[in-house]
Amino acid sequence: MSRRIRLACWTMTLALALAGTATPAWARIKLITLPVRERVEIQLDNPNTTLVEEERIVPLVKGVNQVDFSWAGTAIDPETIVFRVIAPEQGKNLDAKVLSVSYPPNEQSLVWQVASSDSGGTRVRISYVLGNLSKSFNYRAVAARDEKSLSLWQYIRVQNLANEEFGSTGLWAGFGRRFLKPIGVNETKQLLMEKVEQVPVTKTYTCNPAEFDYLDRAQNKLRVPMHYVVKNAKANRLGTAAMPAGKVRIFQDDGKGTTAFLGEDWGRFTPIDDEMRLYLGVAQDIVVKRTTESNNRTRIAGNLYNQEIVLKYEIENFKDQPVTLDVAESVAYIRRELIGDTGREVQWELGPKTTLGDADKEKTTQDKVLFHVNLPARAKDGKAEKATYLLHVILHNEW
Repeated sequence: MSRRIRLACWTMTLALALAGTATPAWARIKLITLPVRERVEIQLDNPNTTLVEEERIVPLVKGVNQVDFSWAGTAIDPETIVFRVIAPEQGKNLDAKVLSVSYPPNEQSLVWQVASSDSGGTRVRISYVLGNLSKSFNYRAVAARDEKSLSLWQYIRVQNLANEEFGSTGLWAGFGRRFLKPIGVNETKQLLMEKVEQVPVTKTYTCNPAEFDYLDRAQNKLRVPMHYVVKNAKANRLGTAAMPAGKVRIFQDDGKGTTAFLGEDWGRFTPIDDEMRLYLGVAQDIVVKRTTESNNRTRIAGNLYNQEIVLKYEIENFKDQPVTLDVAESVAYIRRELIGDTGREVQWELGPKTTLGDADKEKTTQDKVLFHVNLPARAKDGKAEKATYLLHVILHNEW
């Protein structure tokens, strides 16, 4: 092993005998081989650091003992090393305490002076931040045939490039299951943290030119991406902890006892009661054509104007079932697209010509407005009903 604990234990008589002189020889005398770890815990809850906590039974002699902890070849942060005496070995009655700590020159090591009231084994705990031992998360999502629910597997992947092996080690990510697994040198281990069945899911269709752009700019056709939306809430069988960011492989039950691969997406960090959106591709059977119906300026005073913009959406649903289309717009994007960006914060309100219905109050923000438009299924002859909607936006105090 590249890292080890070396113990030097002595009394004054032993030191004199080894030195062969009447003068005490306080050299680093390595007398005892490495004690095995009795317990190891690796904490993976911090996104940027890995905390290792190990316990060993250290044999001490009565008097002053020297405990030498070295880590050559291992990325331990020396500023984070903490040494604590926990308790004597079972059946022993001794008192031990740390007197001092020192750094030997030109070595990756620490030396603790430990005083013991008697000889015997003592449990010590050493903790430190360790580099090159990392974790990541990934998911597997399998949607039901009707796309109303899905099964969600959550995995943690631990990669050990720390040039150190750990035997029976406790692993915990700060939430979910605790694992007791060995981790070898240069080993990557993937562990199933949780599997949740029957998680409600919503399939959405969204057009938002500021975020998703145009599918065909020359014909004014907007791109309409599809997503599975999972809410991390207890009502949805989730919500016990935030969902870490990670790759999500997405499948769907094909109704034949197997699953069809739909694609993969990067699921963002999702706090409790927030939503994770999983990209499925672009809908080819929902057509949205967006044009400018009018764009007029009215002077208020001096060089200040109100700008009234009316956007027209012509929407067709070629699916054989009705769907809800989310129509989202960034008002700053509308201004930049049609009149240029002044660099000022947009002051705006919806105008009376809007026919998209009521805006979603929960998801409409200072810049973005969101509507939910219900589209009927196509006719039996395959023809889609074209529906036309207007968005009327009034920009105040422009110049």
